[in-house]
Amino acid sequence: MERELTGPDRRKRLVALMREAGRPLSGTKLGQATGVSRQVVVQDIALLRTEGYAVVSTARGYLLEQETQAKRLFKVFHTDAQVEDELTVIVDTGGTVLDVMVNHRVYGKMTAPLRIANRRDVKIFVNDLKTGKSAPLLNVTAGYHFHHVGADSEEILDEIADALHRKGYLAKLLPYEAEAFTAEEI
Repeated sequence: MERELTGPDRRKRLVALMREAGRPLSGTKLGQATGVSRQVVVQDIALLRTEGYAVVSTARGYLLEQETQAKRLFKVFHTDAQVEDELTVIVDTGGTVLDVMVNHRVYGKMTAPLRIANRRDVKIFVNDLKTGKSAPLLNVTAGYHFHHVGADSEEILDEIADALHRKGYLAKLLPYEAEAFTAEEI
């Protein structure tokens, strides 16, 4: 008979599962793998965060943030029809789109984690937008929005900036925007 995991052992297992997967895992799937309910997983995730683990909640589940060597804030502008192309440019150049943010004049800053690292992630994200009842955040700010992008080096981030510029997606980052959004933890 297999013994039930203790809380600390279960949390170690959750970290190992997320680290091995490298993609979001649902609370239900993590619960099944550790023999507990999704609600217990939610509590365990909160405890892991207090222990310093960078667990990110995405629409597709929980993900253990993998550290990238370099991060940069990009301000971009495009239409709904260009979302897939913009994201593909970033991931094909070696970046991971960590989040999306808008700065609405009435509602203030709104941020959503994305963690889009490859073409498969792009396809899933775009499909979720097409099949859902929600529109991209860029619609509340007439196409302008921000992404924190992670990469293995500053040189790759420079290449991403050049590629976005060539496509006409890169917008000028104003000084107050850089201060407001780079001060945030991602």
